[in-house]
Amino acid sequence: MKNNLGNMLKKELRDMFRDKKSLVMMLIIPIFIPLLVIGMSALFEMQMTKDPNQYNLIGFNYQLSEVENNIIQELNIEPILGTEEELKQKFANNEIDLYVTKDNNNYIINGDDSEATAYASMLVESYFNSYKEYLQNEYLTDKNIASEEVINIITLEENIIKQDNYFANYMTNYAFLFIIMAITVSATYPATDTTAGEKERGTLETLLTFPIRSKDIIVGKFLSVSISSIITGLISLILTIISLILANNMFTIYEGANLMLSLNSLIFAIIVIIAYSFLISGLCIAIASNSQTFKEAQSALTPLIFISFFPGMIAFMINVQTTNILALIPFVNFTLIFTDITNGNINYLNIFLMLLSTIVVTAIILSIIIKQYKSEKVLFNN
Repeated sequence: MKNNLGNMLKKELRDMFRDKKSLVMMLIIPIFIPLLVIGMSALFEMQMTKDPNQYNLIGFNYQLSEVENNIIQELNIEPILGTEEELKQKFANNEIDLYVTKDNNNYIINGDDSEATAYASMLVESYFNSYKEYLQNEYLTDKNIASEEVINIITLEENIIKQDNYFANYMTNYAFLFIIMAITVSATYPATDTTAGEKERGTLETLLTFPIRSKDIIVGKFLSVSISSIITGLISLILTIISLILANNMFTIYEGANLMLSLNSLIFAIIVIIAYSFLISGLCIAIASNSQTFKEAQSALTPLIFISFFPGMIAFMINVQTTNILALIPFVNFTLIFTDITNGNINYLNIFLMLLSTIVVTAIILSIIIKQYKSEKVLFNN
């Protein structure tokens, strides 16, 4: 019996590694992960280090004093003078980033909720803070009051505990979500080919005439798809680590952060990847087994790609914390536990519950498929 299972596994692996499409899914898809990591890091960098000259065209409907002009020069603001109507038209034509109107001592910053206005608004607020400080000093001096005693009537110090780099945490966790998606995509093709594909080619009927138990057939197919998924996951993890190291050295947004996982975290990350590979392989085989053609199986498996990705993404975005209950819920548990692992919070109970849940769900899925393979009516829909 063990020999039958071994032969079945060899047969499936041989077919899989001979199939160019299976190899492409297994080896090529992980290459997209470094592109995503570097691309998203470059986008964050661009947003955080935006050139002030891109949002420094500020309109004023009043004549600026010499002091105001000095402050404007220091802040690299390019003033555009005109009436309120002229400035309003220039803003509508995207010729200025925002404009300031003055009514006595009341100043109004005019703009919209665009990105350019948001950056320009911060620049103008810095300008007014400097100008207001100058006017306060002048007023107090005229009153023969020492401005330092009034303005500095209290002192303020900062004692801020440094938190983990936001962008580092964001990118590390999203990189794992990319790994999850890569594993899912790579599992769909071999699972489809070894089930619906064999039905369509007529080779499954021949296989079932051999003196091999349905259990050995299914376990052999399951293990071959799982091995393919694990290979994809490990390649994806290696490429992710390499891309995170490159991003750490290339972009200033990761300054002071360490995107590299510790050895302990890396080991548990591999365990999570292996557990997920077993679960997704079982699900893919279960869904594809109920399809009669390759195309039908591919259509049925497409929603699984999104189901595998979005629960974890939503949990990460709303900062869901891992609990014993959530550690038992498939898909969500992998992302939450990996987030804990990357933060150095390794909870052995949650990891055990995740593994237990994966084993139970996978066993149930395999038992259902084995029953299907024992019934020709269910299997071939006759």
